[in-house]
Formats: sequence, structure tokens, C-alpha cells
Amino acid sequence: MTGDHTDKIKAAIFGGSGYGGSELLRILMCHPNVEITLVTANEHAGKLIGDVHKNLFGLTNLAFERSPEDLSSLGDLDVAFFALPHGQALSILPQLPPTVKAIDLSGDFRINDKSVFAQFYKIEHTADELQADFVYGLTELNRHAISTAKYIANPGCFATATLLALAPLVKRGALCGKIIVDAKTGSSGSGAKAAANTHHPQRMTSFYAYKPFTHQHLPEIKQCLATVGDIPSDLVFMTHSLPVARGIFASCYLELAEPLSSDDLTAVYRRFYEGSRFVRLVEGSPDINWVKTTNFCDIAVHTSGRNVAVFAAIDNLVKGAAGQAVQNMNLMFGFEETTALMFAGTNP
Repeated sequence: MTGDHTDKIKAAIFGGSGYGGSELLRILMCHPNVEITLVTANEHAGKLIGDVHKNLFGLTNLAFERSPEDLSSLGDLDVAFFALPHGQALSILPQLPPTVKAIDLSGDFRINDKSVFAQFYKIEHTADELQADFVYGLTELNRHAISTAKYIANPGCFATATLLALAPLVKRGALCGKIIVDAKTGSSGSGAKAAANTHHPQRMTSFYAYKPFTHQHLPEIKQCLATVGDIPSDLVFMTHSLPVARGIFASCYLELAEPLSSDDLTAVYRRFYEGSRFVRLVEGSPDINWVKTTNFCDIAVHTSGRNVAVFAAIDNLVKGAAGQAVQNMNLMFGFEETTALMFAGTNP
């Protein structure tokens, strides 16, 4: 990419070869206020980005590099994105120069309680001294804190869809009884490297649940909801594998303390998300096809007496990862929140 680099912030992406890294590149390459100066991928070091991510072929002369052994040399950076597997940012991020802001797309800094982190991620938290400096990056709920933060823990994709669906009614204190979330994801959420349960021949004609009661996004959902309002009862969170590449669809089943009409329920959501450009209230049902490759979250709400169904759809790689990370970066550096993110989906 060419152009005037005056007044652009300098950004690095650690872990640029995966799906999350690819989406960060796709978005940041079109950001008018960002210059990408470093993209790491040890196994692809020396290769042009467009030779690894074919969708970016011919759009940049950037090449992958090995992660520097001495991160103190990166003092000219303004922001570093971490799109690495869980556990890796724990050892790399603390080595950044103190002037560099960071946005971690993994789960390494989402959970405040290190014993809960160890229970759900099956690794020890080794950077506990930095945890208090991290702000949970669910943009629509945490704008003010994000705008002044040094470090952002970007939410998980399931957590993003679920929290955006539940937050308005939790904030209102309108719920009683059990909260049931039935959430489904496309295969790209499992990363670029094929595994037995994510390989396309396994998923293409299949549908199944996984990690019942043990999914790593459950504790961050509970932790974030507790900052929004009181959760009246238990939250049952179940995840399923969809035979598609991209998308999260969360179906949330709730009970109201007092009945609300459909119009009143919709008004609750409209007021809560007033000014949130990336949350769209839709009629009927959201469709992952209409949010695919975008930073939008589509939500539909339905009520029958005290029973409520809330449906939310996002692209797991954009609003559920890279897009939300850029949305947070925009706030951290005083850019318009929607910069480089107002791209429409495709049809079909």
C-alpha cells in the first residue's frame, strides 16, 4: 500500500498467518490512520503476505517476519495486536516497551480470577501483574474505559454475541429465572489449522454440541454481565458446531419478572444501543449471511407473556475478533469509532 504516512499510528500484528491475523490485515490495510510496520508469523518468515493470504495478493508488499527476540527495540510502535493461540501473549506482551498499547485477541487476559482462568484454559496465568491493567473490550458496553485504556482484552466471539443479546435486559433488571443460551459457530472459529473435529469433511454435513458446561467463553460472559447488572439465576451456556465457515448465531431464552409487549421490549433494545452503529435491530430473525465479513451484530427480540427469545448473529472473525479489535483501537487513539469498518456484507 502506498500513501502519506504523516500522522499515522504504527501498528504491529503478532500472529498474522491465522484467520484473525488475516482479517486484521484486511481491515488495517484500508485504515487511513494506520501504518502496519511489523507482521509476525515464524513459520512463514520471509514470505509475502499476499502469497500466504491469497485474498490479499497484490495489495501489499509487506512480508512476514519472525517475532523479534528483543521487544525493547519496538519503542516506535503505537499499538500491537496479538492474534496468537491462547497462552502465547502471556509471555510476549509483558516484554513490550511501556509506551506501546496492546490489544489481545486471545483469551489470555479476559478473566480476572487466575484460578478460573486455569480451570477453563488449562494453563497457568503467568502475567498476573498486568491483569489489572486490562480493560475488557466489548465496545458497546465499555466505550469510556476503552478510550483511556493501555491494554485491551478483546472478547471472545461467542461472548460478544451473547453479551450484546443479554446486556439490555440485565441492565434493566427485567429478568428472573434461568438464562439459557444456545450458541452455534462456524468452523473458522477453531483456527486455520485443521483438527479432527473441525476438518471440513467432518463438519460439512454434521451438527453437534461441544464443550458442554466447560466452554472457555462462559466465565467471561458471567464476569462481564456482573458489571452490567444482577443475574437473577444461573446461566446455561451451550455451544454447537455449524456446517459453515463463518458466523455465530446465539439463541437466548429468558424469563421476564413482569410481562413486556413486543414494542416495549424492542424499545428497551433501541434505547440501550442508541448511538451504537454496529448493532442493528432486525425483524424476524438475524441471518449469519447478512453479517458475514462485516462488523455488525444483528439482533431480533420476541416475547410471549413473560417468555423472551433474543437472537444475535455476528461474523466470528470480524465483530467477534479483528473488527472489534480495530473498533477498540479507534477509540483508544481518538479516531471515529467506525473508521475502516463500515463495509457492507455480500448478497448472496
